[in-house]
Parts: sequence; C-alpha cells; structure tokens
Amino acid sequence: MPEIPIIDLGAPVSDAVDWLTENLGSLFSAITDAMLYLLNAVLYGLTAPHAFVITAVFAGLALLVRKWGLALFALGAFVLIQAMDLWVEAMQTLAVVLVAAVLAVVIGVPVGIWASRSRGVSSVVRPVLDLMQTLPVFVYLIPAVFFFGVGVVPGVVATIVFAIPPAVRLTELGIRNVDGEVVEAAHAFGARPAKILREVQVPLAMPSIMAGINQTIMLALSMVVIAGMVGADGLGSVVVRGISTLDVGAGFEGGLAVVLLAIYIDRLSTALGEPRPRKRVQPQAKVKAEASTETESAAPADQAAKLDPADKNAMAAS
Repeated sequence: MPEIPIIDLGAPVSDAVDWLTENLGSLFSAITDAMLYLLNAVLYGLTAPHAFVITAVFAGLALLVRKWGLALFALGAFVLIQAMDLWVEAMQTLAVVLVAAVLAVVIGVPVGIWASRSRGVSSVVRPVLDLMQTLPVFVYLIPAVFFFGVGVVPGVVATIVFAIPPAVRLTELGIRNVDGEVVEAAHAFGARPAKILREVQVPLAMPSIMAGINQTIMLALSMVVIAGMVGADGLGSVVVRGISTLDVGAGFEGGLAVVLLAIYIDRLSTALGEPRPRKRVQPQAKVKAEASTETESAAPADQAAKLDPADKNAMAAS
C-alpha cells in the first residue's frame, strides 16, 4: 500500500515566529515595557500600604455591595493569607488578574458590541471564539513565551487571550436579547443608533455583560496559576514550586490562598452585577396635594365639631 507522505507543518510555523521576532522585536519590547509598567503600578498600590489597610479596603468593598457575610469572609481570608506568609504572592497574583481582566474586558466588550450589530462580524468572531475555548490552556503559553520570553509578561498576555471569549460572547448575547419593541420605541422617538446603544441596549444588557466580566475575571485567575510555569510571580509559582519539590505543605498553602482569593473575587464581582432595588420616592408635589386634600376634607368636620348643641339642633330642624 502506498505510504502517506509526511507533512512538516511545524517548520513554516517556526519560520513565521522567527520572522516576527526578528522584524517586530521592537513592538514586543514596547508591549513588554507597557505591561511591566502597569503591573508594577498596580502591585505598588497593593503592597505599599500595610496589609491590614488593604484587608480593610477589601472588607469595605464587600460592605459597599451590602454583603456583610462577604466582608467577614474577606477579613478572615486575607488575615489567613498573611498568617501563611503569602501576602506578597497573593498581591502579585491579584495584580496580574486585575491587569489581565481589565485589558480582556476592554478588548472583549467592544468586539461583542460590534458582533451584535453586524451578522457578518458575528459569523467570523464565533468560530474564532470556539477555537479559543477549545484549545488547551497550555497552548496559549507557547507563542507568548516565543514573543515575550520567560517571566510575568507572557503569563499576562496568555491570560488576556484566554479570558477574552466570555466577555465577547455574553456582551453579544445580552445586546441581541434586548426586546425589539424597546429599540423600535427609541427609533420612533428619533434616537440615533449610537444613543440607542448607549442609553437603551447596553443598560438592558448589563446583567449579561456583568456575567461575562465575572467569567473573564475567573478565567484570568485560573490562567494566572498555570502561568507560574513560565516564570510568572505569585501564588502560581508557589504551587509550581511545591509540585516540583514534592513539598505538599507549600503546595497546599498556595492552593488554599488561590481558593480564598477566587471566592472573594467571584462573590464581589457577582454582587456588583446584581441589580440594586430602588426606593420609590413619592414626588413632593403629590405629597403636598394629598396633604392639602386631607386638610380640606378635615376642615368641615372640625367646624361641625366646634358648633354648640343648640346650633346643631337648629341646623337639623332646618
């Protein structure tokens, strides 16, 4: 039987990567510098104050969303992380998650809006998202290491790419599911498409968009741990070091800190996406009108009560 010829697909891919590295090295260096600047700025904001101050801030954020249980959990969780001497590593992980999640949302939400307004764009974006969500997570690390070397920057880049799909999908889904009658009513009042998008569709799609942001944050956190294998600092490096040295205790502490951080971030982002109940305030004019009506209706009764019995009998006889 004839043999199937061997096709070397790896060689052209390697040549393409080498060409990009040689010709776009300055671009990758600029991206690396920008990422490091953002990470260092966020990390400085998280580590410059005392750990108890940051813990109080995290508990205060939980109180702002009216979650007393989450505030108590934040106090206990972050005090426990300090007790395990993993505070700096936890803040490094949180800095990477914040930077990666914000950039993923900044990229993903506009793409989702674009896809919701154009079926052609949606037909192109959806297969790409399917491919991105099908690939194993380790695949994202390979090109990132080729272009940016070993360290925290390839971990951030891989995390951004890995966390984009939920933001795109749920943004498109939320805007497409907005009631068409509401959009038609806005058109009837003469609103322009940009204003309809900004003041009608996006607010009504906000629960779906916030769900996508929540999933983006959680995917970023899960990828950050894996990024510890390529030299990214944080709790991921603690877990990887525990695995490589067979130190079960260190791996357990790092994993526990990741779980505590994930629970807090998930509950906080979910609470931020929940609709707030609005208090119905009675208009002041309506209150005054009701008060004046009650006063007018009560006035004849008061006057009748002040009449003498003789006057009442005379009025009854007449």
